[in-house]
Amino acid sequence: MTDMGGDQIEEAVASCAALLRSAAGRDWDGVRAGRLEWSCRRTVEHVASDLIAYAGQLAGRATTAYVPFDITVDEGTGNAGIVDVIETTGALLAAAVRTTPREVRAFHPYPFRSANREGFAAMGVAEVLLHTHDIAEGLGLPYEPPGELCARVLTTIFPHVRPEPDAPWSTLLWATGRGDLPGREPITEWRWNNNLVIGTERLTLQGVTPAAAADLHAGGTGGFEWIEGGPFEGTRFAAGMVVSAYEKGAHRPEWGMFALVRREDGLAVGGIGFHGVPDEEGRAEVGYDLAENARGRGYATEALIALAETALARDDVKLLVATIEQENAPSQRVIARAGFTRASEDVEKSARELHDLEESLRLYTREA
Repeated sequence: MTDMGGDQIEEAVASCAALLRSAAGRDWDGVRAGRLEWSCRRTVEHVASDLIAYAGQLAGRATTAYVPFDITVDEGTGNAGIVDVIETTGALLAAAVRTTPREVRAFHPYPFRSANREGFAAMGVAEVLLHTHDIAEGLGLPYEPPGELCARVLTTIFPHVRPEPDAPWSTLLWATGRGDLPGREPITEWRWNNNLVIGTERLTLQGVTPAAAADLHAGGTGGFEWIEGGPFEGTRFAAGMVVSAYEKGAHRPEWGMFALVRREDGLAVGGIGFHGVPDEEGRAEVGYDLAENARGRGYATEALIALAETALARDDVKLLVATIEQENAPSQRVIARAGFTRASEDVEKSARELHDLEESLRLYTREA
């Protein structure tokens, strides 16, 4: 698996620069950029500002707000000069992404107040692709970026959007209110969605994107560095559930899968997450899995407590449930230490009737 990174930023900037240079002799100030209120010239300057801002967030390790700076283009700079600025700021973001450790997160407001290097790379690529489209539309020029680039943007920061088979560019335009897709209502408001991270004393629970989940399910690493023997089979199975939900448009990152990453060395030791969004009664099911070499150290308990407390603090969650094999005593001890209790026989019977609970499984619950 190749992370969204510097190469993708450079690819997006190159496609943008090629289009802009082909129209450098045109009037950019007097032409509106597609559906935007900005002129084409103002839109180009905005892209450069975003690229340098994202680079600054990563380089400065900003954690609570945007680094308070911006760029100013010299007075009298022509269209060709502003393309130079786009290429330069794109190179700076690519360099920042390449030199930032994977575990570093910096402030970005949407939606969980931070993003990692892959998130900033995806946001930078999205800014370039979408605003190049706006400019091209204003100038009456054809523009379509590489489909794989669009698909990676979608799986990284639009994980809640159902992909359209063989049409990632059209899907990205629709998801940002710039186009139509058959059978889907127009989008009027949108935001991208960086992955959620939940911290504990020894771990970070890092939200797994659909792209990472697909790689894990196929036998890869998902972009994580794993402890020897990981990931375990349950993690790969759960990753497949994420992929299936994404393809159906039912994936919601906060109700998906998280990799358990040790703070001390950055190694992933397991996976944890939900089987889907809460039902109408506020019931959500959790599951977890550790690599064999990470067991017996309390990681699963620590992660489950953090995940449960985060979920139960929400208004739409009333009950968390987990199912465990009758013979799996270690997992039963984990679930008990995390505040779950064994359901009564009547509740288990009801779960078998309503939720197809297998006879070999025991049901545990924790209420809000």
